[in-house]
Amino acid sequence: MFNKILIANRGEIALRVIRTCKEMGIKSVAVYSTADKDSLHVRFADEAVCIGPPKSSESYLNVSRIMAAVEITNADAIHPGYGFLAENADFCEVCTEYGIKFIGPTPSQIRKMGDKISAKETMIKAGVPVVPGSDGLVKDLKHGLKVAKEIGFPVIIKATAGGGGKGMRVVWEEKDFENNLDMAKKEAKASFSNDGVYVEKFIEEPRHIEIQIAGDQFGTVAHLSERDCSIQRRHQKLVEESPSPFMTDELRQRMGDAAIKAGKAINYEGVGTVEFLVDKYRNFYFMEMNTRIQVEHTVTEEVIDYDLIKEQIKIAAGIPISGANYVPELFAMECRINAEDPYNDFRPCPGKITSFHSPKGHGVRVDTHAYAGYSVPPFYDSMIAKLICKARTRDECIAKMERALDEFVVEGIKTTIPFHQKLMKNEDFRKGNFNTSFLTTWDWTKE
Repeated sequence: MFNKILIANRGEIALRVIRTCKEMGIKSVAVYSTADKDSLHVRFADEAVCIGPPKSSESYLNVSRIMAAVEITNADAIHPGYGFLAENADFCEVCTEYGIKFIGPTPSQIRKMGDKISAKETMIKAGVPVVPGSDGLVKDLKHGLKVAKEIGFPVIIKATAGGGGKGMRVVWEEKDFENNLDMAKKEAKASFSNDGVYVEKFIEEPRHIEIQIAGDQFGTVAHLSERDCSIQRRHQKLVEESPSPFMTDELRQRMGDAAIKAGKAINYEGVGTVEFLVDKYRNFYFMEMNTRIQVEHTVTEEVIDYDLIKEQIKIAAGIPISGANYVPELFAMECRINAEDPYNDFRPCPGKITSFHSPKGHGVRVDTHAYAGYSVPPFYDSMIAKLICKARTRDECIAKMERALDEFVVEGIKTTIPFHQKLMKNEDFRKGNFNTSFLTTWDWTKE
């Protein structure tokens, strides 16, 4: 087992990893930018090293400064969290060259799944259902239009190196294809320094359902059930839950088997997520694989009582997983609390938190790095907390979430708490009648 782990991240996920390290008797090292000097992950780590100014490229994305922190503190492993360098194969290789264990998959596994075209080809070979679309990248307008006509409109144009909805355009009619292709390529180039795009059939009224998997260094891959992430705004998840209200035992079995095939196809090592689109007829299609811990991993932890960070660390240390496939016995739901003004198009709202009270009680969990007096910096993701509730039924879970949201007090800045309060009262949401387009048709501000 490792003696000391450096967490190459910030905020709540860094604090989450530190907590598990302490429980496992492993020393932890926090790195931080000057903007994060007062963050809780800095306070609770065994050691902390400042790695630069607020700009990510000069701190959390600066590999040389992170590796210098490793050398200074004599850490023997790095946990990348999510975002930043978590799916950077080059960074993983640097860790290997320095004799530092990267707590995650290998560089080749990251590359195979990080490029959407490569991932799709791998899944086809593995027998995992994929969305009909172009065979590789779109070469030019003529090629793209030919593919779109063959599979039929609507289609979606996606950046091969994409994520977070960037470089993604839905095209409903042929006359709009050229303009959307140009916009997708420009956005992909700006966001990922790669303007490669591909075309897929746009699945109407889909659910976004993902399967959590874990794979060890000995070829065993297991699935840890599903999460429904269909409540999204501009392809960014806002609420996640497990089990999915759309799920059946038969569908879970098929999707779980497909996720295991996906993991075994690349000899996956670590904790990861295989994401699927599921249409209204319960046909499912591979979308992408995230080769890291997810923001919403907490939902899975609550429904099957499983510490996924601990499992990550054990896998990296060469400890076999149990190999068991899990079925959730409870219901859990997570609301992302962001420092945003939901009444002003969810505009980011950094600033000083003057008052902060997190909810408590049975079945209520809050993962956060924020507190009264903490200043939310404007340089990073706006999420300041994750509120997770669990109960024996979905109705009880929603009732608990309503109570917890009412009890959650954050003053001094705007947050997304009012949005979540309205969502919990929405009849369609309560009945499980929603898909990824739910927030494009529901004007929550009028309820």
